[in-house]
Amino acid sequence: MTRPFVGVGTRTVEKAQMLKDNNLYPFFRSIEDSEGTIVQIDGKDQIMIGSNNYLGLTHHPHVKEQAIKAIEKYGTGCTGSRFLNGNLNIHEELEEKLAKYLGHEKALVFSTGMQTNLGALSAICGPRDCMLFDSENHASIIDASRLALGATFKYKHNNMEDLEEQLASNVNRFQKVIIVADGVFSMTGDIAKLDEMCALAEKYGAYVYVDDAHGIGVMGDRGRGTMDHFGVTDKVDFNMGTFSKSFASIGGVVSGSDEAMEYVKYNARSFMFSASMAPAAVATVSACLDVILSDDTIHTKLWKNVEFMRKGFKEIGFYTYDSHTPIIPVFIGDDLKSMQVTRFLADNGIFATPVIPPAVPKGEALIRTSYMATHNEEELSKVLEVFAVAKKEFEIPSCMQ
Repeated sequence: MTRPFVGVGTRTVEKAQMLKDNNLYPFFRSIEDSEGTIVQIDGKDQIMIGSNNYLGLTHHPHVKEQAIKAIEKYGTGCTGSRFLNGNLNIHEELEEKLAKYLGHEKALVFSTGMQTNLGALSAICGPRDCMLFDSENHASIIDASRLALGATFKYKHNNMEDLEEQLASNVNRFQKVIIVADGVFSMTGDIAKLDEMCALAEKYGAYVYVDDAHGIGVMGDRGRGTMDHFGVTDKVDFNMGTFSKSFASIGGVVSGSDEAMEYVKYNARSFMFSASMAPAAVATVSACLDVILSDDTIHTKLWKNVEFMRKGFKEIGFYTYDSHTPIIPVFIGDDLKSMQVTRFLADNGIFATPVIPPAVPKGEALIRTSYMATHNEEELSKVLEVFAVAKKEFEIPSCMQ
């Protein structure tokens, strides 16, 4: 007889079952086939606007070809950590390539983005140090702060006055103070005020760590990131990024000075004790860099699509948080309504994702939409048509109430 299991998350499981019972459960949808901008679910095509595949490179011929060649040469996995038997020459070549691309002295690749933040931040922030981080930072940063031996203090989202107060209060109490923030915030598409942040860091002698998971590949010159967008690459001490968005794979990277990266290399437990990135994943990232650096049109197409959708949502009357990134959130307000709208979109051939508390504040449920360089205007026009119908049918407000 199986014993019943009760945990602190039991209520979450019950809510999920309730949504399933009412055909409103929007998570763990099984994708049967994918052609980049189109996915197939339950045998029906849907336009994908819920992906982080900003440059649309997951199906690029050069990228797929290089991934296949890597498997043919190195096999499917490394079966060990970089420290021991899992250090391939292509890992080191990719790190050199990424460091040059990002504009830092050295880069270090991890098996996932989550592991990058967990390992790097917990290694950097020692018992006599503290982290100051934005209240809307990614969950991986929150978890990293739990692993770090130092203290953690939050400042109000993108509020530089609050950050300066935290800096003034803490710089003399700790050996190191590290400002930690997303470059592009994943739910709302907000861009960190990185230029002001770096100026404050310089004023108070603090370090800057940027989680640019949604920025690298997109922001700045040829996607060199939020730090390049603001022209502060030389003022960012640690720049983290992931390969599961613009780089069509899985893994993560942290870059900075030679000295800092050597320190992380020998002190980040999630780097030391995890199997290294699979050969195909490494080759995919490297191939994506080839495309990014050689294709002059890819970012032009991306930003054209982003502007088309921003303008379209505004004309319909949606509130989209004034986003200026490929992430365009559509304000809904009510949690249940966000699920209903998501179901309506799916029934009409649109794949989008709802975001509810605690990922956003209570009463600010939204539909997170995001766009690729490979979307065509016909697809985007259909998205706007369906959203326009949804706005009337579900009486979606045009502003935050």
